[in-house]
Amino acid sequence: MLVFATLVLSVTIGFSQSPNTLTAKEKAAGWKLLFDGKTIQGWHTYLRDTVGSKWQVKNGAIIFDPTQPESGGGDLVTNMVYENYELDLEWKISKGGNSGIIFDVQEDPKYDATYLTGPEMQVLDNIDADDNKKQTHLAGCLYDMAGDSTVSKPHPIGEWNQVRLIQNKGHLTFWLNGIKTFEGQMGSDEWNRMVANSKFSHKAFTNFAKVAKGKIALQQHPGSSEWRNIKILLL
Repeated sequence: MLVFATLVLSVTIGFSQSPNTLTAKEKAAGWKLLFDGKTIQGWHTYLRDTVGSKWQVKNGAIIFDPTQPESGGGDLVTNMVYENYELDLEWKISKGGNSGIIFDVQEDPKYDATYLTGPEMQVLDNIDADDNKKQTHLAGCLYDMAGDSTVSKPHPIGEWNQVRLIQNKGHLTFWLNGIKTFEGQMGSDEWNRMVANSKFSHKAFTNFAKVAKGKIALQQHPGSSEWRNIKILLL
């Protein structure tokens, strides 16, 4: 029995998928990797032509390293603009860490931050991060607009969390670790109500979430974050 169990285990491991790769089925369906596991090709620091030194690739993951010089900071954004898609990725956050996936980013010098135009799926250490006081600020939530602890179930610090984010003609659906954390339509009455009840109602956010199309950003924020298996399927 021990020999049989060992054989089964070996076969199972042999067929496991390596990080930052696509299966034959995914390739056939049209999935594309946004991170090759080795370089940050296809990305740049917001409003710059290069990638800041705080963003590095180590052990098959994009890592935000806050110990690097401040001049190397800024959110990391895709070179390409995306509209209707499914985005899948994995993230890890440091103890007390905070970050986010910001999308529909309109990269323009008149907007000095990605979050002025793009909504955010929150990335957070729900237990020790300073920004854990408000329910809509928990991991997986539509930041400052929707979600709470009943759907925010991140894995313990040091473990990977799985994200699935779909945008199709302005209809958004978020999943974190297989749990749906948000679904709604941008520009709808309900959406506008959520915006009005959030910090995005302030004058600085006049152009927030006005276009269901833009670049995708990984946010610089307190603590370190890691990202891998970033892939996209155009719809």
